[in-house]
Amino acid sequence: KTLQNIAIKLCIESKCGFKAEYSDGKLVGAPKPTAANQGTTITVEDLFFNVPNRLAALRSSAEEFNKISEVMTRYAIHNSGVGFTLKKAGETGVTVKTMPANSILDNIRCLYGPSVAKELIEFEFENERYKVKSKGYITNVNYSVKKFTFLLFINHRLVDSGALRKSIENVYASYLPKGMSPFVYLSLEIDPANVDVNVHPTKHEVFFLHQDSIIEKFQQALEQKLLNSNASRTFYTDRLLPESIGAKIDFQIPSSSGGEKTTAPKDMIRTSSTDQKLDKFFMTTPKESSTNTINSTPGVGAQSKNESENGKISCADSEFRECKLTSVKTLRKQFQAEGSQVAREMFANHTFVGCVNRKLGLFQHATKLYLVNTHTASIQLFKQLLLRDFGNIGVIKLNPAPSLKELALLGLENPEAGWSPDDGDKTELADFVISTLFKHREMLDDYFSLQMDFVDGVESVIGLPLLLDDYCPWLAGLPLYILRLATEVDYTDEVECFRGFIQETARFYAVPCKSGARMDLDQHKSQSKSSTSDDQIKDSEEEGWKFTIEHVLYPAFKKILLPSQACLTDRSLLQIANLPDLYKVFERC
Repeated sequence: KTLQNIAIKLCIESKCGFKAEYSDGKLVGAPKPTAANQGTTITVEDLFFNVPNRLAALRSSAEEFNKISEVMTRYAIHNSGVGFTLKKAGETGVTVKTMPANSILDNIRCLYGPSVAKELIEFEFENERYKVKSKGYITNVNYSVKKFTFLLFINHRLVDSGALRKSIENVYASYLPKGMSPFVYLSLEIDPANVDVNVHPTKHEVFFLHQDSIIEKFQQALEQKLLNSNASRTFYTDRLLPESIGAKIDFQIPSSSGGEKTTAPKDMIRTSSTDQKLDKFFMTTPKESSTNTINSTPGVGAQSKNESENGKISCADSEFRECKLTSVKTLRKQFQAEGSQVAREMFANHTFVGCVNRKLGLFQHATKLYLVNTHTASIQLFKQLLLRDFGNIGVIKLNPAPSLKELALLGLENPEAGWSPDDGDKTELADFVISTLFKHREMLDDYFSLQMDFVDGVESVIGLPLLLDDYCPWLAGLPLYILRLATEVDYTDEVECFRGFIQETARFYAVPCKSGARMDLDQHKSQSKSSTSDDQIKDSEEEGWKFTIEHVLYPAFKKILLPSQACLTDRSLLQIANLPDLYKVFERC
């Protein structure tokens, strides 16, 4: 609204001052010379000439003056380098007066009294992530009054924030008597683009971006400050009566250093990855494993396969063979550089929730629920195992050993192979697969424990790498795996050869997404239709793959998996729920 009359006197290093008058926002005549003191004097008259309804709404002069005094007092405290004087018309006394040389603490002492000032402690808070910085003064736990005095300036403007006010009250509630409040002066500096001033018609209350996160960090800093200031408390006692002289009074004040930090319900982790579970003491495979077709025999290097009494595959440590190949060291460094420590921390401290299907799983980390692409994570795991145990990998013996030629022909029949008549005759391609793999069989056996040999005069696969205890790759994928080892791996370059073999082997060992696929040792057993119903067979398959994922794969993820940085952007690791956010939803209901 425009003002009716404004008179401005200005005198800056001149023999006389000048006076300019404005009416309804327009200059009335030219500025005139006048006697004036050094500085600027602004006089406002007829303030509500064009808003008579606002004038009619004014209350008594005393009440309006009290509101003006409150605002002036708060600005006087915040602007410590400026002297403020407030007088009421018709009175000689001064209501508000501060000196330009006063500090903020001096102004608080002058305007709110020494009883407040002596209990004040300096408070500072800064967070680079949210670009917020705060400084001010808060009372310690010795001070308490019935009315909460909260002076809040955001970017040097007097405002209010209900959320911030409530958070401060919640922190002090743990230290002050019930119904009592502190004195708090805060000056926050936030990026102006992150502040929303259009919340209240008077623009007195504001919201700001990332408000909940900033307030949470602020609460933590405030609580830590109060804990550190709680080392001394003031107690007032009455003089003892004569008959009580011999009595002994012992005040026990708990130390602040040992105080436990309270956790809000929305931040409470109710299921921790460190909790002990009963199934840890009953770790057995769903069914007793058969030993007539898949056998375990000692392999090469640090890991050898030992068949236990229940037929379970396991790894036993033996002599470790150190790898000194530059190519392998290069691949290990690349794998490490591509890893994400943030995702690693999530997997290392997760709590398994369940399987959505063969491809997706759920786990909890802290207060968040994540959807995990188990297939993608397992590929990363087996790459890591192949690089880590290079030259020290155990072997799973195949009995009877499948023919390489039959596997190659079956692989070419698979639609995923992409064979067409233009590629040539399938028999000739199968012979190419045999010659390529047999040419490098000694290297593949020595480094990766992929064993091939003649069985009854036929080129056959007699052993597969043992990468993980109690885990066997889906053998229905073996034909395509053998075919791709011959066609997709570049055996002319050492680094590319190892990279290609590791990539194809990890794909073969990864959790299959197809229905009926299994990764346990019972997958090779044929179910008798006469003795087993279709429902029983289906239940057995469900039990097998779910058990392997929960009790074999995810424990391995927790123990050693270093996920790639890509998993944070390609939706392989996706947050789908957060407990604090759920609390907000329920609070609105």
